[in-house]
Amino acid sequence: MTTNNPGINTNIIHHSYQAPTDFGGFPSAIHHASTVVFKDVANMRQRTWLSKQAYTYGLHGTPTSFTLEAQIASIEGGNHCVLTPSGLAAISLVNMALLKSGDDLLVPDNAYGPNAELGHWMREHFGISVRFYPPMIGGDIVDWIQENTKLIWVEAPGSVSMEVPDIGAICQAAHQRGVLVALDNTWSAGLALKAFEQGADISMQALTKYQSGGSDVLMGAVITKDEALYHRLMTAHMRLGFGVGMDDVYLILRNLSSLKLRFDAHDKAARTVATWLKARPEIAKVLHPAFEDCPGHANWKRDFTGAAGLFSVLFDAKYTEEQTDRFVNSLKLFKIGFSWGGSHSLCVPYRIEKMRNYWTEQGILVRFNIGLEDVDDLIADIAQALDAL
Repeated sequence: MTTNNPGINTNIIHHSYQAPTDFGGFPSAIHHASTVVFKDVANMRQRTWLSKQAYTYGLHGTPTSFTLEAQIASIEGGNHCVLTPSGLAAISLVNMALLKSGDDLLVPDNAYGPNAELGHWMREHFGISVRFYPPMIGGDIVDWIQENTKLIWVEAPGSVSMEVPDIGAICQAAHQRGVLVALDNTWSAGLALKAFEQGADISMQALTKYQSGGSDVLMGAVITKDEALYHRLMTAHMRLGFGVGMDDVYLILRNLSSLKLRFDAHDKAARTVATWLKARPEIAKVLHPAFEDCPGHANWKRDFTGAAGLFSVLFDAKYTEEQTDRFVNSLKLFKIGFSWGGSHSLCVPYRIEKMRNYWTEQGILVRFNIGLEDVDDLIADIAQALDAL
């Protein structure tokens, strides 16, 4: 090789062309990188991975991920956001950042199942006390707080069973005892509930749901307003090696512009379907926060500005699991599958009494995710499946 006549491989790798910098377009650019290149040694040494003002290594972000983090923080009303590979990874990040052996963690009995499983694992293998509290306890949670309690999880509404807790009362009681509160705000997508206005220290979301909107991306986010908390989260993020792919980040960025429109459409359709189901004799109870007989409805009415496309129903106690399974299997437009937030409607039966310590309701629980199909077609599908009971 000579300076003026490099070999073909060198020429391919070190090509001198640089595109003009004044290109404008609506989509965010996709910046892939594991290695971040510095202009000189001094520039390399002055950068820190804790700062979003510069780039250090692909694991800590590129302009693409920094853009999504800023937008998610803005939607939530926070100052800082950290992306993770999934919603469960976001929960794990919060726990690993804020807890150590000997600490105590409080988790609502109606929490997202993998969150509860994570709690059992931390208790059995990491020396962390994990206790499951009644989700509707409100300010009385103060009686559960111990000297070593460091973190309280809240979920609004509760996973599957849809109770809406008094978030503000829990946060007030926790803060009086110096305890942090993390809110799983996935159901509201950060749109229908403002976590920090309720007093939460941390808001967590599974961007897998409405932010993705396509049932094709796994990602989570942890948002906070507090810089010291953010540094603790970022330190754990670095040590755990939680990176996200920029192609996935781009897919969520692409869909954010329609987030509110889609969320409102899911909300409207779900209330229509839920209202129809409430009038059916086969259904004993509709567990939808916007309905007066749903536990915590008054909290929802006070604190939320809308509802999601996800709700549950309890079948009349006379129906067996075999019959309700037949109902689910008879659905044509509704597919059987976990997760939600996409355009396709879903339906899943749960053995809820095996999942909760404080469950007293009767009847088989079935959860619906209402997608973006025509509502009349969804109702007709449910009607023909009810005939199969």
